[in-house]
Amino acid sequence: MMRGYCIHKPQGPARKQQGVALIMVLLAMALVVMLASGMTQQQNIRVFKAGHYLAQQQGQSIALGAEAFARQILMRDFEEDKEDSLMVDSLDEFWAMNAAVLPVDNNGVAEVQIDDLGGRINLNDLVAANGQVDPLTRDRLTRLFVVLGITGVSVDALVDWIDPDDQTISAYGAEDGQYLMAEPGLRAANQPFVSVSELRLIEGMTEEIYVTLRPHVSALPVNGLGINVNTASAEVLMSLYEELTSAQAESILEKRKEERFENLQDFLALPEFAGSGMKPVGLGLQTRFFEVVSRITYDNRVVNMVSTVFRNQEGDVRTVHRDTGQKNRITKEPYTISEG
Repeated sequence: MMRGYCIHKPQGPARKQQGVALIMVLLAMALVVMLASGMTQQQNIRVFKAGHYLAQQQGQSIALGAEAFARQILMRDFEEDKEDSLMVDSLDEFWAMNAAVLPVDNNGVAEVQIDDLGGRINLNDLVAANGQVDPLTRDRLTRLFVVLGITGVSVDALVDWIDPDDQTISAYGAEDGQYLMAEPGLRAANQPFVSVSELRLIEGMTEEIYVTLRPHVSALPVNGLGINVNTASAEVLMSLYEELTSAQAESILEKRKEERFENLQDFLALPEFAGSGMKPVGLGLQTRFFEVVSRITYDNRVVNMVSTVFRNQEGDVRTVHRDTGQKNRITKEPYTISEG
């Protein structure tokens, strides 16, 4: 005879206690799931950040390698000129012609080009070390502004940005009084330009004017190097002589393509300068400062670097400034260099 078993369901308070316990267990499980989900999301973010940082560091390391490659090119160019006993830099030389493209493993590519800075007007030549304005550079920049159609900014504002005093050089200048009223307020640098990008801070400067002016000026830490007539743009050539027309400047560029100038006498003897009485002061045939523009595409990321380098009279090349904030600076035709 089978005995019957009876299962008694808890009644009253006991049943309520079991319900509360079940709810607590479910809440605890939900909290664990939420914490685990949050930890997983944070871990994914950390992994992404670490991967991004690693790729950026690798890209910057490759950019430094591209810069070193460019320095070697410039040193080799110096040695070749030395062998030829003709220390002249021109745009028909290897370093100036193309943007080199170098493969980087299987994950990327390095693009690097060398830009001449010797054919531009050095903004820091405006004011000498004794604080006096250099009239030759001031006149050249004034003519360059006319050639480029720049009217919203005065050369005197550039002078006031550099000179050590707080007095405007003319009614067209700008000192602390004007800059402190800007939003946000600032003061004139009262020292040489460190970078051409400082032009953006000048009174009256617009992005349009800056983009127009930038290719024709430099901010070199050394004064008195002169303008390399073999690399100067048509606009810079026109700044040398007020009566030189655009057509005449283009004619000079065509002659320069056929044969570079190997002495300043040949340059000054051009018929385009007849009657100008122009002297070789502030002119030259060599370049000391260059920009090395690198763009590294690696692991689906892009790293940009613009380095200013200086080549001394012994041919040694050293880096004086690096900028990772400039983009879209690779402009020359690509030339692929194979690993072999």
